[in-house]
Amino acid sequence: MGRRFLKIQDEPIPEPGKGEVRLEVKAIGLNRAEVMFRRGRYLESPTLPSKIGYEAAGVVEAVGPEVDKELGWARRSARFPAFLMTQYGVYGEVAIVPATALAVYPEKLSAEEGTSIWMQYLTAYGALIWHGQITKGDFVIITAASQQVWGLRPSRWLRRRGDQYATQRTSKKKATLVEVGAAHVIATQEEDFLARLKK
Repeated sequence: MGRRFLKIQDEPIPEPGKGEVRLEVKAIGLNRAEVMFRRGRYLESPTLPSKIGYEAAGVVEAVGPEVDKELGWARRSARFPAFLMTQYGVYGEVAIVPATALAVYPEKLSAEEGTSIWMQYLTAYGALIWHGQITKGDFVIITAASQQVWGLRPSRWLRRRGDQYATQRTSKKKATLVEVGAAHVIATQEEDFLARLKK
């Protein structure tokens, strides 16, 4: 396998095709996925030369055929990871992306904040719901459960799918964890984790 490296170069401004939009990129997200992709260690392997980048926020400046030109997201859109990097990439001043991979981010967020709100949640969702196939009767242990991405958000998703055991060092945030869906909260500094789990 040859050496892989990032190279910045000038390219013609591309036109969006069927179902695509051109995004004027204001901010991009930097994720472990892109590092792994560049090194050939991701779920998909790049065919060089390749584009790169999952997350971006910006303004839709052109739309291709079969894209609703009246959609309200045209002003402030965030691109979330709903495509393969072998097909699209957002590192650049502009990026062509599928219209179906765009969502509005709240006005109160900056472009940098708008681009950083998708990947972590979809990673957690993919691991637990899509790949994990959590269903009724399954037992799920969520560690550091008051942490937003891998704790509170998954607890909401799993509320109707499995019996959740949320762990946290102390019982200080027990009420919050129960409110979002944890059936049981184990305070690891206050009780015996294994004994409680076996019980």
